[in-house]
Amino acid sequence: MSPFNNPPTAAAYLNARPADRLTHTAGRVISLAGVVLPLLLIGILKFTQVEIEALKPLINGTPWLAWLYSVFGFAGTSYLLGVVELFTAVLFIASFWSVRAGLAAGGLGALTFATTASTLFALPIWEAASGGAPYLTFVGSFLIKDVALLGISLAVLGESLIMNHTAMSLHAETANADA
Repeated sequence: MSPFNNPPTAAAYLNARPADRLTHTAGRVISLAGVVLPLLLIGILKFTQVEIEALKPLINGTPWLAWLYSVFGFAGTSYLLGVVELFTAVLFIASFWSVRAGLAAGGLGALTFATTASTLFALPIWEAASGGAPYLTFVGSFLIKDVALLGISLAVLGESLIMNHTAMSLHAETANADA
């Protein structure tokens, strides 16, 4: 059976060999670092004129995002995106200790990266001078990583949902036992 269809139970995790648990933990930490670092670094850039200018062709070239400029303006849109990215990064960090932070981080991360990955359908991502697909333009190379970041965000969301449901079930069982 595929591990994707049957995630390990808490008992299976606790009974796993220490090296297996270490590998899982290292993978989770590195995956989250791979999400947090771009969110932090690119989120900070959203408050600079360079990034405000760099966003213009990306947002204007995506019909479902272009409305942001008419509502928030160029700088306001960039600042809004920066705040969301920085807040999401902090939530991902907090997800190590808080299921609720994991729920919020996974949800906001999934929304953020689904939005940015969706621009792959609107923007010119294939290098015509090199013969088109599979040769990515700079924009395509920059955006394609967001598919992986979307996957990590969904994994964090799913893991947090499982942990939240487990905690609620245990709480309900304890409350029923006390009654």
